[in-house]
Amino acid sequence: MSFKNALQRHFDTFNQLPALEGEVSKLVDQIEQCFAKGGKLIFMGNGGSAADSQHLAAEFVVRYKAERSPLAAISLTVDTSILTAHSNDYSFDSVFTRQIQALAKPEDLIIGISTSGNSGNVIDAIQAAKEIGCTTWAWTGSHGGKLNTIADHLIRVPSDETARIQEAHIFVGHWLCEEMDNRASA
Repeated sequence: MSFKNALQRHFDTFNQLPALEGEVSKLVDQIEQCFAKGGKLIFMGNGGSAADSQHLAAEFVVRYKAERSPLAAISLTVDTSILTAHSNDYSFDSVFTRQIQALAKPEDLIIGISTSGNSGNVIDAIQAAKEIGCTTWAWTGSHGGKLNTIADHLIRVPSDETARIQEAHIFVGHWLCEEMDNRASA
């Protein structure tokens, strides 16, 4: 595959993203409400989605573009001691669930990122977060997988290609940060 072909697949996916505007706008409103109630954002995902969750948590806590107060966000993928101890002593399947049970409060907003929508540890953690009373969002690819029926809300990127889905997830995350910057300075 050529560079131009890959770039065209990227454009094809991004040209469909305006259809997500309603859901993304709802998400940013809920994030603002979460922070106003003293809640935090909790991100999680595996592999590239783990990297995306860490990246976005950093943008909220440190800053995106504007100088503003830090916004409470964490990624459940960053504590190697928790990840390895839990996976060794229990199972990788419940590594996010255990952290949700320890850290999440009803005022928190949980974002599970899974390109397939079928990551078992994300599914289980979303269910645990719902039991606590958190608002849950799943970011997936076009089919939504099992998360389609489990999370309260869904950002479903119109692609089946993992790389294009991840590129769109980061774009959505960056827009959320940009909008929170705008709202913080208003």
